Amino acid sequence: MAKKSSKGGGKPIPKVEVNLVISPPEIENLLATLQERFEQNMDRHEGLEWNKIAAKLEGNPEKLTSLNAMEATGGEPDVVGYDAESSEYIFMDCSAESPQRRSICYDEAALAERHKKGVFPGGSAVGLAARMGIELLNEEQYRQLQTLGEFDTKTSSWLQTPTNIRKLGGAIFADRRFGHVFVYHNGAPSFYGGRGFRGLLRV
Repeated sequence: MAKKSSKGGGKPIPKVEVNLVISPPEIENLLATLQERFEQNMDRHEGLEWNKIAAKLEGNPEKLTSLNAMEATGGEPDVVGYDAESSEYIFMDCSAESPQRRSICYDEAALAERHKKGVFPGGSAVGLAARMGIELLNEEQYRQLQTLGEFDTKTSSWLQTPTNIRKLGGAIFADRRFGHVFVYHNGAPSFYGGRGFRGLLRV
């Protein structure tokens, strides 16, 4: 049984679970969901064609596993660009609010600090991203995402943190408030019910 913390009004914090097993019917459903989202949000990826993206996904089943994990944890992944140099399509978590991978520390070292104190958050952003096979958005990527819509108006998301900041015990996160994107700092072991992380996947 997963250990639980009682931070926040005595309510236990369940561990964020990542399912990396996907069946053929689930693949079919996932592709249909991704296609529908792609077609409903063409402003995020003008000039790109779903058929080409689907063909690349079908040729890289491990990418479908990662996308399924993003979808299952509330990320609502969608295509936001194409890298011509690497010939890769770029997916990001496009849910309006930070995905349901919340109450998590920044990384595994921060999580270990909490465990030593008998506190058990839902996991860590860096650790979960690694298990899902995705990247944590950095500040530049997060700002790019925010040009495509208004995200995290009620929540916030951990961001890839520069090494010099992390070495001093900190980590950065961001949100959108008052029509502006803000980037802040916090201790890496901190965790909140309204803070998750957004991921990026290259296909």
